[in-house]
Amino acid sequence: MHALAATPVPTPTPTVDPSIVTPGPEGFTVIAILVVLVALLVFDMLRRVRRTRYREEANEALDAEEAAARGDTQQNVTPQDAMGQDATAQDATVRDEKPRDETARDKD
Repeated sequence: MHALAATPVPTPTPTVDPSIVTPGPEGFTVIAILVVLVALLVFDMLRRVRRTRYREEANEALDAEEAAARGDTQQNVTPQDAMGQDATAQDATVRDEKPRDETARDKD
């Protein structure tokens, strides 16, 4: 057992200069810029998704107000609900609706 403990452990000799292999300040700068750019892209994406969701909610509210003003008794059908209905019923409801001016809503 003592013979194994006395055996020297070989240490590898470096073949490459560590100062050449390390990224240095330039590498740190590039990574820092990438992190900032990705954070800005994520922030912008979240802002756009939030804006889209709020516009959809506002459009649904306006649709409900228009339906109430016309005196419609038909329920507002979401795309998820329409999946279960047959296609002819969906086509009939789409043809009955008048086209909306989406640009006028966005200006309000």
